[in-house]
Amino acid sequence: MSGLGHDVIPVAQIGLAQATDEDLLKTAHDQNRIFVTRDRDFGNLVFVKGLGAGVLYLRILPSTQNSVHGELERVLKTYSEDELKNAFVVIEAGGHRFRKPLN
Repeated sequence: MSGLGHDVIPVAQIGLAQATDEDLLKTAHDQNRIFVTRDRDFGNLVFVKGLGAGVLYLRILPSTQNSVHGELERVLKTYSEDELKNAFVVIEAGGHRFRKPLN
């Protein structure tokens, strides 16, 4: 993603490798960032617990990695940063689903 002009920071680089999912989402929100993850638990944090948005969930298997990365690139080129910060996007090999939380 940094090759597409996006500022990407791995959580380990900022000392958050052992942080809870809630803390990771809060940090991304506090830093005005979009959170990219392969952990499906973030859907629960966004839609059930109402802890914000701005999550790109990569639904990826080893065999679909290149296809998912290609779809991620399409999503980043299709939607504005503001649109992504207010959404939960599931990105799969065959496409993506863009959802906005109700709150």
